[in-house]
Amino acid sequence: MVSKRTLQGKTMSKSAAGAPQAEESADDVPVHGGELDRFDVAILAELQREARLSNAELAARIGLSPAPTWRRVRWLEEQGFITGYRAELDRRKVGLGVLAFVRVDADRNAASATKVLEAAIRQLPEVIACHYISGAGTFELQVLATDLDAFSRFTIDTLLNLPNVKDIHTSFSLGEVKAGAALPLGHLRVGK
Repeated sequence: MVSKRTLQGKTMSKSAAGAPQAEESADDVPVHGGELDRFDVAILAELQREARLSNAELAARIGLSPAPTWRRVRWLEEQGFITGYRAELDRRKVGLGVLAFVRVDADRNAASATKVLEAAIRQLPEVIACHYISGAGTFELQVLATDLDAFSRFTIDTLLNLPNVKDIHTSFSLGEVKAGAALPLGHLRVGK
């Protein structure tokens, strides 16, 4: 028989052999001191692999009980380490056969002009990624289209008509070698 009693906020129990044992409640375990520890890194790695894990499955995989796991996931979301959850779709199966890399040369006469162009690019659903780049060009865009005709129309009707666009240069993907990969977290490995 196991008996339980509370002593200074901790639940104490006696094992069947009669030895007292302190039970750590989930509320006694701090999330952490503000820096990522091994549990946080494990959570990030597991959720990148499979974001649909239930909290119980995630807890089992990282070696914590569900309550502190849930608090850690919530903390990682609040701190901006986890920015969202989404399904990864096969672009070809949804009819988006063309992936283009478009370098946009912009008139950089003023920071405000560049900000206007950035805002316009953010509004285009066909643009799935945009990076401000060094070297030749101002932005590097990843653009999806159903086919080459649709991409051509998008270029002429939309991209070339964006504010402050001077020129565009396009390359097309001939096949994906690697896409949608998880972020590398090896540099975050901690010994805690």
